[in-house]
Amino acid sequence: MASADASTTAEAIGLLRAGTAFVNQTSYRSDVDIASQIASLSHTDTVNKRMHTTITAPGGTIEIRMIDDDVYLNPGQLLQGVGDEWLVLDPARVPSDFALSFAPGKNDSGGSARLIAAIVTARADGGQITGTIDVTRIGAGNGISFRPGPGGVFPDSARSHAFRATLDAEGRLVSFLLPEASGLPNASLRYSDFGTTVTVVRPSGAVVAPDAVYPQLGMGGGR
Repeated sequence: MASADASTTAEAIGLLRAGTAFVNQTSYRSDVDIASQIASLSHTDTVNKRMHTTITAPGGTIEIRMIDDDVYLNPGQLLQGVGDEWLVLDPARVPSDFALSFAPGKNDSGGSARLIAAIVTARADGGQITGTIDVTRIGAGNGISFRPGPGGVFPDSARSHAFRATLDAEGRLVSFLLPEASGLPNASLRYSDFGTTVTVVRPSGAVVAPDAVYPQLGMGGGR
């Protein structure tokens, strides 16, 4: 039975990985929501090197624009000591977990790879994939991230947390949902708008980002 379960899980994980191949091949929209408190909306076109992201958290909204190899950020009052004007980032100084790059493997604004890598068990039934995920293995990065609770620890149940994913008729991942349970909030990742043109405008008057920006990047749980 163990080998059968492992085979079923491997097959389902294979479908999920194949279902995210589009991030390297076409433009797409990704929506991330964590407990209706932190949300990100991204339009990404890896082929033409364009991306526009907004991250909304209590206190304000961060906006990121990427054009070719240039990265612009408006901290929107959410970062301490850096004001609210447009900044030009040095991608090499962005924390690696939140890399801003169009390189394969680093260009998924939804962060699905971290979720898939943390799956413990899974079973596919048509376009529906259900199973359990080890939340402690998701880690920090673009997309869904969880912080441990009091004392810096996750509840024991976090190692076997339910998830539900959906593939569309073409086999693309369109949703990955984690329900609220055992002290962890609900979280969702959705993909849509495949192949839609992504237009990004360079902000005028952007200045070089101060050193204080970089240690704070990624703290919002999204980009």
